[in-house]
Amino acid sequence: MGSVTAGRSTGAGLSGGEDQDAGGGRLTAFAWRPVSAVGAILAAVLVASSGAYGYHRDELYFLACARHLAWGYPDQPLFVPLVARLMSDIAPTSLVVLRLPSALAALAVVVLTGLIARELGGSRGPQVLASSAIAISALLDASGHTLNTNVFDLAAWALVCWLVVRILRTGRDRLWVVVGCVVGLGLLGSDLIAFLMFAIVVGLVLVGPRHAFTSPWLYAGGLLAIVMWLPYLAWQAGHGWPELTVAQSIANGGSGTSAPRWLLLPEQLVLVSLFLSPIWIAGLIRLLRHRAMRRWRALGVAYVVLAATFIITGGKPYYLGGALPLLLAAGAEPVLRWLGRGRVPLRRAVIVTAFALTLGALPVTLPLVPVGDLHKTSVVKLNYDAGETVGWPTYVRQIAAVDKALPLAARPSTIVLASNYGEAGAVDRYGPGDSLPAVYSGHNAYWYWGPPPANTTTAIAVGFDRDQLSALCGTLRRAADLNNHLAVSDDEQGAPVWVCSNLRESWARVWPTLRQFG
Repeated sequence: MGSVTAGRSTGAGLSGGEDQDAGGGRLTAFAWRPVSAVGAILAAVLVASSGAYGYHRDELYFLACARHLAWGYPDQPLFVPLVARLMSDIAPTSLVVLRLPSALAALAVVVLTGLIARELGGSRGPQVLASSAIAISALLDASGHTLNTNVFDLAAWALVCWLVVRILRTGRDRLWVVVGCVVGLGLLGSDLIAFLMFAIVVGLVLVGPRHAFTSPWLYAGGLLAIVMWLPYLAWQAGHGWPELTVAQSIANGGSGTSAPRWLLLPEQLVLVSLFLSPIWIAGLIRLLRHRAMRRWRALGVAYVVLAATFIITGGKPYYLGGALPLLLAAGAEPVLRWLGRGRVPLRRAVIVTAFALTLGALPVTLPLVPVGDLHKTSVVKLNYDAGETVGWPTYVRQIAAVDKALPLAARPSTIVLASNYGEAGAVDRYGPGDSLPAVYSGHNAYWYWGPPPANTTTAIAVGFDRDQLSALCGTLRRAADLNNHLAVSDDEQGAPVWVCSNLRESWARVWPTLRQFG
């Protein structure tokens, strides 16, 4: 306990402690201009490229959820659908406006990375290096390009890490209440930030400083976060905890971005880039081993705890990427020290080359390749999400063509039945322009918005196998196969479109069997 007490007095007990670094000297002023410039450039690139392709399947789903606002959904809380609602109210058909909050969140991540580097004692150089590395990272560029839960997670994690680093440096325990507020807001976006706080608590228990647990402000912050989370927990409890089923599906590979457990750690090497990974690896080693980092060692341990947790639970590789701003901030200073030793020109050439090669990979994460040329590249193979942003209007027109070919007498009692929320969201978004009937789906939140009206006699079923429909449809005819006409292999390319009629069961009886959470 003696060393822990000493660590506390160094940060908070000395005059002017809030401006002292790990070595007892004064912190360098924050490099506002260069760090903000890096963030602004990233945001400008994200906004400028945001209209290049089309909606991501998840964005179409968020827009559908935005029309059915609730405290929760099977796979997410309220926040992102609420953002989608606000942006679509401003400009209903604008991708640029819809994605603007993501670009701003990405800018915030860049600035917070620089602030964390400063809190860890980094001067101007480490602040700029860490901010630049996160700004061109594959993780931030890909998530900042579309409206999604991940980019807001990254911002919330970075803000929490900055606050915790500051608390452990200065002893300002009242900031735990601010941490609780940020965590509570983050929990309204996704549950992942709960794992971060769990890992930080475990780190504090294992390596200290354990005096944090004597502060009433820590418990006040935790209580505040839980209170803010309660509406979503109440929704989940009232609906039988469907998110647990979604999580199990992800762990079993049911998502397009799922990965085997053994790949979680290797894939961390490409979340920034393979060439810049030494920076965050150096940061992790520094947090775990460097004497000057002792007061923050719990954060290094937290990363290890997070990695073990996500491997055990079958999380997606990018879940662990929320810690990258912290690790890059911790690793920037030792990397710059390395650059200043030995063969300086050669070492500087190495880091310049690493940044150049990382920039060269931007067409994989951002829509820079002309959409007509995507099939000539490996972009979709390397970045699943890129393929999920093309072809939706074309698919909907093909579904509409099947509808228009139906006998006039059948069309008033026809619906579209989609196999997943991407297809359903696309019909919701583009279908009215093609006079398509209402769409229903058993996938995630869409299941709660069904079943179809009892008088529905015909369904244009999209994306199902014949066996999935045989129990429902007395007559089943394959009317078309979806084709994006871009030769892009996405989840819907080649999907069958069926005309299902002469139903064997009522919709009320069959609807429970169509539920799919994942």
